[in-house]
Amino acid sequence: MSLSRRAFLCDQAMGFGSLALASLLVSEATANASPPEVKTKPDHFDMKPKSPATQGRATAMISMFMHGGPSHVDLLDPKPELTRLSGTDFSGEVVYSFVNRASKKLMGSPWKFRHHGQCGTEVSELLPHTAGIVDDICVIRSMHTGFNGHEVSIRYMNAGIPAVTGRPSLGSWVTYALGSESQNLPAYMVLTDPGGHPVDGVLNWSSGWMPALFQGTVLRPQEPRILNLDPPTHLAGIPQRQNLQLLNQLNRMHLTRYPGEADLEARIASYELAARMQTAAREALDISQETKATQEMYGLDRDETREYGTRCLLARRLVERGVRFVQLFLGGQPWDTHNHIRTGLPAICRRTDQPAAALVRDLKQRGLLETTIVHWGGEIGRLPVTENHGDEAASGRDHNGQGFSTWLAGGGIKGGMTYGETDELGHSAVVNRVTPNDYQATLFHQFGFDHSKLTYLHNARLQTLTDQRECRVVSEILS
Repeated sequence: MSLSRRAFLCDQAMGFGSLALASLLVSEATANASPPEVKTKPDHFDMKPKSPATQGRATAMISMFMHGGPSHVDLLDPKPELTRLSGTDFSGEVVYSFVNRASKKLMGSPWKFRHHGQCGTEVSELLPHTAGIVDDICVIRSMHTGFNGHEVSIRYMNAGIPAVTGRPSLGSWVTYALGSESQNLPAYMVLTDPGGHPVDGVLNWSSGWMPALFQGTVLRPQEPRILNLDPPTHLAGIPQRQNLQLLNQLNRMHLTRYPGEADLEARIASYELAARMQTAAREALDISQETKATQEMYGLDRDETREYGTRCLLARRLVERGVRFVQLFLGGQPWDTHNHIRTGLPAICRRTDQPAAALVRDLKQRGLLETTIVHWGGEIGRLPVTENHGDEAASGRDHNGQGFSTWLAGGGIKGGMTYGETDELGHSAVVNRVTPNDYQATLFHQFGFDHSKLTYLHNARLQTLTDQRECRVVSEILS
């Protein structure tokens, strides 16, 4: 029976069949799962919305992952002492990157900082639009991974443990815990970049050893964002409905013979979701419905901001329609400014600053910011010393995982504040250090879960996102 179902699906040239592959299909063999605090029963997988253990402030999240390591000392963490000592040798120990390319010469920021908003948060002139939303965001200036490489820090930020591959991503844990508010769209969606996948590729949105039902569904970076969404003309309408009905009957017959087969239950749910997406996804991805003013707010009228602005607008539309977790990635590491920082950093800021700020403004004016956490940040920062390539114009900054900045908004996060500090030169987090596990524990708290109690049974061990590592909820940034 199992082989005949597979053969049947492969033989039918229906649009939903192609869509159900990869991101929507559940793997052939899945691990047994222990329920989180509110699972209906063990080994039961679906995307129906689930109530958290406690009443959380957040119900959805959008993560704008700034892959490559934005330079905090040039963007969100002003260092007057670094400016004063610029050009002199650093007297401390530089925690080098992977190839020890950094010099000992301090480099003050070429850009000016100013106070903004009622809160007075200082922001670089490179981020004029972010400066306009400082009263709605919390800037964390004391992020710390303790690692200077991209991959290890990305895995720490996104999957809870540094240097370990094959673990479920943050979005997978959130959808495993809470399901989806929409039964017509995937709970976890990923908006990739025309420049390609980020470092670590699909591992960034993998469900690891959880069923693939909880992995991120990828939207293409250009139109059509979902291939084969429409069935061929000769199968549209009644033929497709009949094929779907027969496939469903075959699956249900098999499920009756083997009750409690979790992977089959999840696979059936995926097929049914794929069929429903033929209508729902088309509507969700149609930004022509947006007003001209909204499109211009996101920068869709400008070449520099159009692509990223479109993805930010799509993220809002997806959350508005019940998608639980949305991630936006950048391809090629545009924030990885080892050289030519004086031209490279302004370029990526011009591309992303307006759309990122517009997303917060748009969510707020629609009443969605109260329940949607917005994240902006990368996996590392940059060193206060120069990585000099022979002349000032070509210089840049090497990796720094000892201290860097990120910002959060919405979902019960306090706006109009900064939290934590790096030292006077911006090298290391020294006050109220925040680790990736602290960040994850805080997010889970806002969703209504204790990070140590949301578990999944794998390899005869109850796994958690933070792997029971010592961490805390950063209560100081919560309203």
